[in-house]
Amino acid sequence: MAKLVAEPIWVGIGAGGPNNNAPFNPKWTTTTYTSRRHCTLHYPTLSSTIRASQPMDDKSKLYKELGMFSLRKKIEDSVIRAEMLAAPALEHEEARHFKQEEMVREYDLWDDLAKSNEVLANLADSAKVVDSLRDLTYKAEEAKLIAELAEMDAINCGLFEQAYTASVDVNKLMYNYETSKLLNGPYDFEGACIVIEAGSEGIYSEIWAEQLVEMYMKWAGKQCYGGRIVERYPSKNGGIKSATIEFEHKYAYGYLSGERGTHRMIRSSQNGSNVLEASLAAVDVIPLFLETSPDLIINDNDLAISFLSLCEEGMGRTKPAVHIQHIPTGLRVYSSGERSNFANKIKALNRLKAKLLVILTDQGASRVTSIKRNTIVDMWHQETRRYVFSPHKLVQDVKTGIQLSDPNSVLEGNIEPLIGASINIRQPFDTV
Repeated sequence: MAKLVAEPIWVGIGAGGPNNNAPFNPKWTTTTYTSRRHCTLHYPTLSSTIRASQPMDDKSKLYKELGMFSLRKKIEDSVIRAEMLAAPALEHEEARHFKQEEMVREYDLWDDLAKSNEVLANLADSAKVVDSLRDLTYKAEEAKLIAELAEMDAINCGLFEQAYTASVDVNKLMYNYETSKLLNGPYDFEGACIVIEAGSEGIYSEIWAEQLVEMYMKWAGKQCYGGRIVERYPSKNGGIKSATIEFEHKYAYGYLSGERGTHRMIRSSQNGSNVLEASLAAVDVIPLFLETSPDLIINDNDLAISFLSLCEEGMGRTKPAVHIQHIPTGLRVYSSGERSNFANKIKALNRLKAKLLVILTDQGASRVTSIKRNTIVDMWHQETRRYVFSPHKLVQDVKTGIQLSDPNSVLEGNIEPLIGASINIRQPFDTV
């Protein structure tokens, strides 16, 4: 029998993504005695003993009084969704994986090494999807079983915590699977290169640009992505003029491509007046080809290449940099993260080719010479998101219409709801 003694402390369960799957961390403490288990919940004042033999209406009422009704509902909803999704999806993915195994057995891998690598990579990816869905099924069964055990003898707060933790894992697995089915663009499975440039408003835009860099790095850390800052141009008074982040992780481009455009921060004037000030930064997202180089031929006569030497701040030395402009389209790229001009030129060319490939896809063109320059979208003229700090707090995603009430949380890297909304508007989701 569990003795529940409450104290007047409120507990909130945060929203960590589209499925409200933030880690559950209620302030529960447990002390074990020889004759009974004493469990302290920090909720509004209430002291009661809850037995499994009580009528369900009474138990539901006590659940509600304890603030655990919504918790139990979240667990049940996660399990139901998983049971509806996992079985047909697993059957579909296992059949797909079996066909790919048959293809490998029938295919002579030595005839075409490039094709062989593609076939084997697809097989490995398919195996990961099957394993993930099996893990989803297991986690859903685990959450359901633990929740049932928590009610068999008495409502056990420790077991409910375990059940909720398992349901959080279920939500994450379902979200990742559902999202992966939407990321089927030609370059969605590639890594991503993000280039962030400060606007022309001065020091505040430069500080704002640095905050965006930190936001993406924190997001990468939460997702266990390998994000690294490969180029950084600091400003004299603090902040940055520009920075480049590379995410060498599959599907990073698919996740982040919706971030392309201007990000506007709105706040009160620093001089104490009631005038609102805006700071701008532009975010460009380029596919980062992980296993192959971009397959595109560019005429050398269409390129204007400049080799520069940049002074490293505080180091007392220079580093090589390469700037390339594609004359027909006006596209510009640069690289300074490598140790030699040759290596920087190769990286800058790859970025240029990646940008051209995306434009070719967007315009439905097959050749670089067919690109219409006047239809290329300038990222400075495409507003993506507003971060409002005054007169109220709000994050408004212009492309999807989604709004969040805590800009500070977003800047801490909690951008998954925004990314998910961007992916969901690309096309309707097909469960299997």
